[in-house]
Amino acid sequence: MIKSRFGLSCAISTPFERSGAIDHGRLVEHARNCLTRGCDSITLFGTTGEGASIGLAARGRVFESFNSAGIAPRQTLSTIAAASIEDAADQARMALNAGVAGMLLTPPFYFRGVTDEALYAWFACLFERIGSDARDMFVYHLPSVTGISLSVALIDRLKRAFPGVVVGVKDSSGSWENTQALLNAHSDLMILVGDERNLARAVQTGGAGSICGVANFAPELIAPAAKHGKEDPRIRLVVDALVAHPVLPAIKALIAHYCHDPEWRHMRPPLSDLAPAAAAGLVAKIEDILRPGQRGA
Repeated sequence: MIKSRFGLSCAISTPFERSGAIDHGRLVEHARNCLTRGCDSITLFGTTGEGASIGLAARGRVFESFNSAGIAPRQTLSTIAAASIEDAADQARMALNAGVAGMLLTPPFYFRGVTDEALYAWFACLFERIGSDARDMFVYHLPSVTGISLSVALIDRLKRAFPGVVVGVKDSSGSWENTQALLNAHSDLMILVGDERNLARAVQTGGAGSICGVANFAPELIAPAAKHGKEDPRIRLVVDALVAHPVLPAIKALIAHYCHDPEWRHMRPPLSDLAPAAAAGLVAKIEDILRPGQRGA
């Protein structure tokens, strides 16, 4: 089971070649860089990583690349993103066989308007299908993307029914009220915050850390908030600048800038690259925010 102080995990962007294939060399190099610069782990196939567009075979090749590169499984988490129980179980088994430290579990995002009872049934069927190997799951509350809210009561039911399986929540609602409700109700779970603007406050009041996208280009900025609850006003400025654009290609534009590698900008369809003018404006704004700070190499 993952230690109670989770720290900072980079919700890693996935570099793609122009053909749409995953660029394993760039991915491994980027993961190593993030770990060197203060991230405690790497979370693969998340929202920032365009994980819903990455199939099972391609996921397996990523695990092989990480293993060959010597990136320890204990420093890796894998996101499960599937609407069907069968596909979600296959993704989870592959991640477990790779030895990952934990999994970020997305609810069945295709169907909307479902009840807590129906969601509980989906999660329960999934855990039963995985069997005794099921462990270290962080349920993923991301209603702006999935269209599904994970209530405090549903999470309570899951953690009681599946102890050691449901060990935490990643709250990417962007709502401090929701994060606070989770912290108040679930002191026995690791509450992770996806919106970096609420991170330091959450850690100060019992939060365990973060899986987040800003760690792709400014881990030194985020690490003190994720690990020690240290406030930094630049975090809000950076995130506000990001969310003024489509966030996923905006993060890739910033990685491309700081890596001096324009090939990083490629998105996999149906997502699109950030327009060059928008990317240039974003880079200038982020550079201005971080200039006196500790972005690092």
